[in-house]
Amino acid sequence: MNNNKKVSELPPAAVDVLVVGNGPVGATIAALLGRYGVKTLVLDKIHEIVLMPRAIALDNEALRILQLAGLSEEAFEKIAIPEVKMHSPVLGQFGRANTAGCIDGHPKLVTFYQPDLERAMRSQVSRLKSVTSLGGFELESLVEEADGVVASVRDQEGRSHSVRAQYVVGADGASSRVRTLIGQEFEGQTYAEDWLIVDVMNRHKSAIDHIEFLCDPRRPTPHMPAPGGRERWEFMLQPGESREELESPESIARLIAPWIKPQELEIERKAVYRFHARCCNSFSKGRVFLAGDAAHITPPFVGQGLVAGLRDGANLAWKLAWVLRGYAAPAVLDTYDEERRPHAQAMINLAKLMGRLVMPKNKLAAFFIHGLMRMLTLTPATRRYFEQLDIKPKNIFRHGLFVKHRRGDKLVRGSLFPQAWVRTLQKQIQLSDDALGDNLTLVGFGVDPLSLLTTAQVVSWEKMGGHFLEIRTRGQRSGGRCDFIEDLNHDILPLAAKGTLVAIRPDRIIMHHAPGVEAGSLVRDCQILMAHTNSTADSVSITINEPPRLRA
Repeated sequence: MNNNKKVSELPPAAVDVLVVGNGPVGATIAALLGRYGVKTLVLDKIHEIVLMPRAIALDNEALRILQLAGLSEEAFEKIAIPEVKMHSPVLGQFGRANTAGCIDGHPKLVTFYQPDLERAMRSQVSRLKSVTSLGGFELESLVEEADGVVASVRDQEGRSHSVRAQYVVGADGASSRVRTLIGQEFEGQTYAEDWLIVDVMNRHKSAIDHIEFLCDPRRPTPHMPAPGGRERWEFMLQPGESREELESPESIARLIAPWIKPQELEIERKAVYRFHARCCNSFSKGRVFLAGDAAHITPPFVGQGLVAGLRDGANLAWKLAWVLRGYAAPAVLDTYDEERRPHAQAMINLAKLMGRLVMPKNKLAAFFIHGLMRMLTLTPATRRYFEQLDIKPKNIFRHGLFVKHRRGDKLVRGSLFPQAWVRTLQKQIQLSDDALGDNLTLVGFGVDPLSLLTTAQVVSWEKMGGHFLEIRTRGQRSGGRCDFIEDLNHDILPLAAKGTLVAIRPDRIIMHHAPGVEAGSLVRDCQILMAHTNSTADSVSITINEPPRLRA
């Protein structure tokens, strides 16, 4: 087990999953697979973490996924952002988003320093016995066979090595080699813009405490704080400006002069990036999957680029683990693309829309767009739509690995199960996801699920990697046989009637729920979803160029 050490260790000849790319998405996927006990190899071209200005924002869903992967709240430093403001040089503040408070136990929005997150995740991966992480290896080719994928990788001395994996995950960024090899290159038009990103140090006492978009059509400028006394500005390049020109110390000092005196300016990093909006037509082909920027690239205007990649990882990792452990049929892997791609595309569309709304490129358009947005804040309904982030697409699946939702239910199948503070039987106070563990969990609302199932049904649930948990109100005790938690603030129990059973996937998506009297039907429905049978699927050889069809 290694953490991208500079050693001449050879990669193992065979693993369950090969993850290409050890950035934040690849490392998170490896951490999740390691928690599920999957033999995983992570390869990256470089050894060290890249110290360049990249992602800076995470929302509550992303923080919950990092919790799922094993990172504690203190694992890396964060700044909670109370609000996002939008300013016009003519109209003043014309828009605002309220990001104060918490959802599911985590702040709605934080800024962070990406190298800190990557170090924390690599440290978490290094503790997992089933995961090997190596730097200095570059992917050359992939050959898919009947029972796996053979990857050829080249080390820094130019020697080739062969690794056989049952599945491959490409988390190797926007210029993904994996994506190229499986023929899933981005298609259609992009939304390309060049921006200069500048990170400044020693701003502990001077940095703003929120995020602001200075929507001047002459030079749109997002501006935000970051941990460690950092502050970031992003300046859009104007037509005719070169990267070299804008990256010069004189240009940066001039651009930041409204905030910092030139003699006090301490630049930590500077780089010109081209923002894109792209999405693959499919996130998988055969036994090969794409995640993060390898699958989709999102402009930064809603801070969802890395968040979308982390959602990919949470969705894919448990499905790979369940198939490899025999808890589910390989066909469930088809639902990764089915569930993730529509939401990723919706976030890209929102980012493009917000870019047009807050960053118009001429004065006349800015006056009308910003004026209209200011007028919309005058009515409670439209103000809430923007201020309370209702404009953000909900992470609710339309189709996938869950029973179809029934209108009127507070618990929405295909959406995230809420997280709240709970107390265990051992009197330990923790967030409910930690009590759920790494299982497919059948939760009883005020009832022991085991009391409603026959022995055969219990065995069937356990053969799907199932676990049982009862949740009751604060102060109550259970006489049941399964694990038990108290809903300390009564946040979860009001969402369904007493006696309800809820099937929760390892990625915390609600798979099914039903009254306790329908417990047997619920288990059977979940068996059908998981296509869980004792038979072995036919072994059929496929090539990388055929339409994706997964086989055992």
